[in-house]
Amino acid sequence: MPKDFIALCDWSAEDLLAILDRARELKELLHGGVRPQTLQGRSLAMFFEKPSLRTHVTFEAGISQLGGHAILLRPEQVGIGTRESPGDVAKNLSLWVDGLVARTFSHALVEEMASAATIPVINGLTDLLHPCQVMADLQTIGERADLSRSVIAYVGDGNNMANSLLYGAAVLGLELRIATPASHRPAHRVRKRADEIAGRSGARLHWSEDPAEAVRGANFVYTDVWTSMGQEDERDLRKSLFRNYQLNAELLAQSDEAFVMHCLPAHRGEEITDEVLDGSRSLIFDQAENRLHAQKAILEHLLGVNP
Repeated sequence: MPKDFIALCDWSAEDLLAILDRARELKELLHGGVRPQTLQGRSLAMFFEKPSLRTHVTFEAGISQLGGHAILLRPEQVGIGTRESPGDVAKNLSLWVDGLVARTFSHALVEEMASAATIPVINGLTDLLHPCQVMADLQTIGERADLSRSVIAYVGDGNNMANSLLYGAAVLGLELRIATPASHRPAHRVRKRADEIAGRSGARLHWSEDPAEAVRGANFVYTDVWTSMGQEDERDLRKSLFRNYQLNAELLAQSDEAFVMHCLPAHRGEEITDEVLDGSRSLIFDQAENRLHAQKAILEHLLGVNP
């Protein structure tokens, strides 16, 4: 089992499915008023370069519900690259806490900290990947359908969400259709690795420039913001480039029964309309809830607890 939770492609299908099974169990327990204290006395450092609502609250609330404690670290407080190197920070934290969540711009920074740390490091989001979100997404899909038989469509920017969905689908042998402009496909390194894994797992990974082609007959339709954190200067250009990729009623009509997904935050009226986001087929706030349960299961798995 990997020490860290950096990329879904590092994990086996068996391990990911075990985490998802535990996430469902933890959700049922919490809804029944039961909070197993499996992480009693454990501490989790959270280093956040980027703003956060869901990642921050769900990790802090999650470890608290399991009996542990979280410590928030801001970049100006830690001073990685100015006061100390990433490796030295990771080595220090390894002496004091049981795990680290890092939410950064650079994916290489998380990899460097994980390499130096002796404690588990969890990728809370980088510009390349967002694996914890995809675990919550897979849990959400599994609550509504047979995950292995579901067709998932993603439309919009080939960003960290598209990259992570590719890895998740490849490992678990799922069908994923991605529609992006040719200039904004998922990262080449991710596509190459996902294709290699899919060759073994039987996953069906498709790419098209046509969002209607991707959505047609899909069971779940996913989108994300067109302008991510750090790309604000490109907003007008991106709005023009992605205007045909908006998840609206017309596009959703390509699939009579598809559920709607979005990792949030949403730019309402850009990548998704209010009508679709707030509609009866939306699972968007179910996904947000499941961040809590999926991450609790990840914490248990990484910290060596056998519930």
